[in-house]
Amino acid sequence: MSLSLLFAPFQRWLVRRERARVRQAAQGGQDEAPVTIDWLAWGRRMAIPVVALVGLGGLLLLMNHPVEQVRIEGTFQRVNSGDVESVVRHVLRGGFVTANLGELRTRLEELPWVDRARLARRWPSGLVVEVTEQVPAARWGEDGLLNARGEVFVVGVQHPPAELPVLSGPAGTESQVAQRFFSVQARLGERGLRVSAMRLDARGAWTLELMDGLEVRFGRRQVDERIQRFLDVAAGVVQPRVAEIHYVDMRYSNGFSIGWRGQVATSAGDGQSDV
Repeated sequence: MSLSLLFAPFQRWLVRRERARVRQAAQGGQDEAPVTIDWLAWGRRMAIPVVALVGLGGLLLLMNHPVEQVRIEGTFQRVNSGDVESVVRHVLRGGFVTANLGELRTRLEELPWVDRARLARRWPSGLVVEVTEQVPAARWGEDGLLNARGEVFVVGVQHPPAELPVLSGPAGTESQVAQRFFSVQARLGERGLRVSAMRLDARGAWTLELMDGLEVRFGRRQVDERIQRFLDVAAGVVQPRVAEIHYVDMRYSNGFSIGWRGQVATSAGDGQSDV
């Protein structure tokens, strides 16, 4: 930016101030005088700020030397450190001051299994890249993995961890299914029951599966109320006899039914409100 452009706002301000002074003098009965500005005196007053501004720019230029050292930090089990180094090498542009760390962080977080990337400059010529790896909280469908925020962060996993619960639903329902699952999982855990799967089908019906294959059917309507009824009433009946029960049907306006393995189902409550 040229000095004329830099000083133009100050010039306009000084002219306005002098004009206001002249008008005030005229109103006081004095003869109106032409607007004159002692630019030399004004320049002397502005010398120190201008020198400081130019000095700051020069200092930034001196600091903007190439980044010579990059330290990558993090505990990696699934993240490929070579991929991280490759992204840094190809994306990092500019010097120590002008390097676009925001763009580099975005590209790093696009790598498989990378959850978060934090970057910091280290004087005089270093950069620290801290990478946090994704932690799978559940499986999604056949080959996807979800984190604790309900985000699918990787698909096409050939050997997903078998101990993780399996969630499934129509495309776009990942977060909805995950939030409901995590809520139910914590409350059932307090009652000694472990969830192995939760499904939302194309019709909007919810099904929960406990360990040992016991199925809990909640249907499409009043799902939260039915889940609460299961926790308050049915869970106490189910918990000591999980191995004997095939399913628990909560699709009743008031009550539930139990399907025993190898026996006819028994019910406790009113008729079903949906199937």
